[in-house]
Amino acid sequence: MLRERLVDALGADAVKTSPEDLAVYAFDAYSESAPPDAVVLPTSSRQVCATVAIARACGVPVVGRGAGTGLCGGAVPTAGGIVVSFARMNRLLQLDLPNRRARVQPGLINLALSEAVAGAGLFYAPDPASQRASTLGGNIATNAGGPHCLGYGVTANHVLELEVVDDRGEVFSCSIDDIGYDLTGVLVGSEGTLGLVTSAWVRLLRMPESVRVWLAGFADIESASAAVSQTIAAGIVPSAMEIMDAVITQAVEAAFHAGYPTDVGAILLIENAGFEEDMQAGEAAISRICRDAGALFWRSAKSTAERAALWAGRKGAAAATGRIAPNYYTQDVCVPRSKLPQAIAVVREAAADHGVTVGNVFHAGDGNLHPLLMYDKRDRKQVAGVIGAGNVILDAAIALGGTISGEHGIGHEKREAMTRVYTTEDLATMAKVREVFDPARSLNPEKIFPRGVGCPEVR
Repeated sequence: MLRERLVDALGADAVKTSPEDLAVYAFDAYSESAPPDAVVLPTSSRQVCATVAIARACGVPVVGRGAGTGLCGGAVPTAGGIVVSFARMNRLLQLDLPNRRARVQPGLINLALSEAVAGAGLFYAPDPASQRASTLGGNIATNAGGPHCLGYGVTANHVLELEVVDDRGEVFSCSIDDIGYDLTGVLVGSEGTLGLVTSAWVRLLRMPESVRVWLAGFADIESASAAVSQTIAAGIVPSAMEIMDAVITQAVEAAFHAGYPTDVGAILLIENAGFEEDMQAGEAAISRICRDAGALFWRSAKSTAERAALWAGRKGAAAATGRIAPNYYTQDVCVPRSKLPQAIAVVREAAADHGVTVGNVFHAGDGNLHPLLMYDKRDRKQVAGVIGAGNVILDAAIALGGTISGEHGIGHEKREAMTRVYTTEDLATMAKVREVFDPARSLNPEKIFPRGVGCPEVR
């Protein structure tokens, strides 16, 4: 019955129910779960509305999905139902150059937007490491960040208006200019639990007059972290400040030949953007801070190609770990910048105690750690070690005044950890917001909230 109704509404080509098709949607970049009952690939908001209405009538849940690059199980069904893949809703709908904004469909690839507007001297700022594959809808769902969120902010800072299909299959819109409650802010980062975004107006920025990329090498991560904290404390906020340890830089250099040194304990990749006349003074100030913190060398990228190579290496860090182990797990936690040395010490100790190889690569400017725990998933002992080390790192981040996720989202992976940073009353209040939008919890069920959290606990 479900398939027949979906085919009637969307056409046979848009509905997938064969076991081999469903298997593709049973996992993301984090984990594997249960396959859906059906997958639909709509091409319009109208078709999304029809899908949600059919799901409601049949009593099955709906899970929105972008490119499947998520790292918390957020786009993976846990109770069957329908996966709505936005792969075919991938167009740039409108371009408003005078007001520097664009209306996009959720399946548009992140990087494709910047490429489309580059000729007009504009770009879209949020740039997760997966930007060559991840979609804007998925970025909106998780409030994605990226290396340049230090200077430009996360996705929420660049979303202006949303078109959303609600749990009844009806469309509503919200804008940051609306009077009253900021529903746009509520929806960004809600991981598809409040509605399915079918289009968005996003902010575009003018390309800076000048961009500089610098590379500093340190004996250890602690020295590099100190340089980051001291730079920000001096009132200097570059576009990006990224740290990689020797494990990662050696793997990246072998894989991509990015131009990283392989004889230092850590490197600090810095980008600054602005007016040409400010660049020399900026480099002098930041390089002085780095040297005072113990930098062993300082290098400025001399060309656009060299800058691109340095960044390609950074964004290819996770892929390069395949040279070390067949699998990796990325922890995603945040700590205050001043606590980075303590956090890294815990990461190292946890990995050693659990017999896991770890490589550190992280958004140092905002304290967002991404330790890559490398293992072979065919070895149960290694899997257990990764889980144990990951939990120790999570607990340490909380103890250091941080939080359990910086940009990957909560999804299914960290839903039970929410009780470590929120009280029952906090979570119940959040659940009350969800129940206003989706009282039946039919939209992406079993995500974000721990088992058993609901409005009755408020009362």
